[in-house]
Amino acid sequence: MAFIAGICVLIGIAACLSILIGAVEIYPGDIGKIILNKMMGREFFACTWEDNVETIIWNIRLPRVLMACIVGAGLSVCGVLMQALTKNSLADPYVLGISSGASAGAVCAIVLGLFSFMGGYSTMFGATLGATVSIILSLKIASLRGRITSTQLVLAGIATSALFTALTNLFIYGFHTGSDKTKTAQYWMVGSLSGASWGKTGYVAVVFALAIVVILLFARDLDVLLLGDDVAENLGVNTGRIKLVIIIMSTLLTGVVVSVSGVIGFIGLVVPHMVRTIVGSKHKRLIPAVILVGGLFTMAADMVSRVVIAPEELPIGIISALIGAPFFLYLIRSSKAR
Repeated sequence: MAFIAGICVLIGIAACLSILIGAVEIYPGDIGKIILNKMMGREFFACTWEDNVETIIWNIRLPRVLMACIVGAGLSVCGVLMQALTKNSLADPYVLGISSGASAGAVCAIVLGLFSFMGGYSTMFGATLGATVSIILSLKIASLRGRITSTQLVLAGIATSALFTALTNLFIYGFHTGSDKTKTAQYWMVGSLSGASWGKTGYVAVVFALAIVVILLFARDLDVLLLGDDVAENLGVNTGRIKLVIIIMSTLLTGVVVSVSGVIGFIGLVVPHMVRTIVGSKHKRLIPAVILVGGLFTMAADMVSRVVIAPEELPIGIISALIGAPFFLYLIRSSKAR
């Protein structure tokens, strides 16, 4: 409980710092006043700030902070699900190629204009479809006589990720080279939260909330699944059903997250591993803790991406890779030692 309380305090501090950071100077006391005024729908506090400050806080920086929190939480939960499904601490949406598949599907929607029948949800639909294809491909390649080995899974994920990354680059450089859509997709491929808005944040939050409710309903089954398929079935768990739930929730969450933030790697690997060492493997405790720590991690990474080469912005995917890649190598080395 103290751990959760401490993370909540850190999230509040990180949110305030993230709103303050930027080219326009903002007085810290104005943040709470502006947010309360907007939430109340009236002038609860007298306006002592310029109009552009209110616009920057409410329409630009606050949606970005909330989007970072949801994106990090979603990717972290997907990592927990993938690790439960494969019983492998190296599994996460990025390593298994799911994020790359979602990226390819989203780029198809952005650059090629596919899935236009979905209207404003075409990018989300494309990303979810790409994530679905990639996870099925990774699991099929990794399965050996009906079982998935750790080595095969990592290799399958690397191969799947390389395949979909190549397809994504083909879509970008083979069509509409130099266009605004291409430039947007190139920057978006390495992760960015600069396009956050209340509209995007809203529908991502709804999908995230629904997915978490479903996942928590199966928390006990996830605990039992870690003991092995045979043991789980002997204890009355329908392993086929729980695996289907994991795959559906993982692809849905990854697709929606990637459709608004691009590819941000290794969050689903680093965060669950760190949190599990503190709160244990029981999913009713693990999932809420992972949500909070994942949100905090991504908010911190986003802040770093905005200040490291200010006034320019570094893609957040670069920051997460610089942290996650060495951690991934550490896990491989420690697994080999064991």
